[in-house]
Amino acid sequence: MAEGFSRRQGFWSAALAYGMWGILPIYWKLLSEVDPLQILAHRILWAAVFCLVLLAGTKDMKSLRDALSTRRNVVLVFCAALLVTLNWGLYIYAVTSGHVIESALGYYINPLLSVVLGGLFFREKIDRWTGVAVGIAAISIVAAGLLYGKVPWLSLFLAVTFALYGATKKKLNFPPITSLALETFFVTPFALVFLAVIHAQGGGAFVSEGLGVSILLALAGVVTAIPLLLFGVAATSISLQFMAFLQYITPTAMLLLGLFAYGEEPSQAIVVAFAGVLVAVIIFTATRIQATRAAGKHV
Repeated sequence: MAEGFSRRQGFWSAALAYGMWGILPIYWKLLSEVDPLQILAHRILWAAVFCLVLLAGTKDMKSLRDALSTRRNVVLVFCAALLVTLNWGLYIYAVTSGHVIESALGYYINPLLSVVLGGLFFREKIDRWTGVAVGIAAISIVAAGLLYGKVPWLSLFLAVTFALYGATKKKLNFPPITSLALETFFVTPFALVFLAVIHAQGGGAFVSEGLGVSILLALAGVVTAIPLLLFGVAATSISLQFMAFLQYITPTAMLLLGLFAYGEEPSQAIVVAFAGVLVAVIIFTATRIQATRAAGKHV
């Protein structure tokens, strides 16, 4: 069902998507005064509008009906929609409430989970060093939880929801626009009802908070859709393990923003978690590069 994208196209699509996600905290910070749930609802609504325009422009509305031709596809699309909505909501809350560094930790953990899912569901080989990297990351999270007094749920939920979303997208194997359109269409009714209730109660930010906020909320659809479309191209054309390698672009940019742009001070528990995860990342990255060179593979 998916369009035929080359591994090179998949590589650059993933790199661009992760790069955009890495700097998106700057955008959401501009909306810090707006309730995160309203931002999420507008993000869903305007992303759906943007996808509808793209589908109408390409005259590919028939692909939506074809994509939902089996019960399996309907269930998978629903799961993808739920997972990406949860991830969006958690991410917006984290950024607007001053937890950019915790978000970055979640997206450092996520690639290692993607490797595990690749092995479980797509028969992608997990070698000894990859297993060691995943083990070190898991131990560091447990240690951080002991120091923190509780499990770093925000980081873990961000990691788990997006890793499962990536695996679900790979299972669906739809064209990127079709996939994203269906995901947003599934949850748009809920977003519309929520926004209607909020505005009826006089608490809506759109229009009432000024032109600047209204433009930022409306453009949230484009800001959301473009990297997800690129991610869709990558998910159907390169392995989850290779995507995991590229994904470190996102949390690295987020970590730098949290530390130097927003002056966040990481707790001792987060430092421990980062230390362990970064060791795991170094092991994973170094061994992936070595394995790729040994196999003589080039993107």
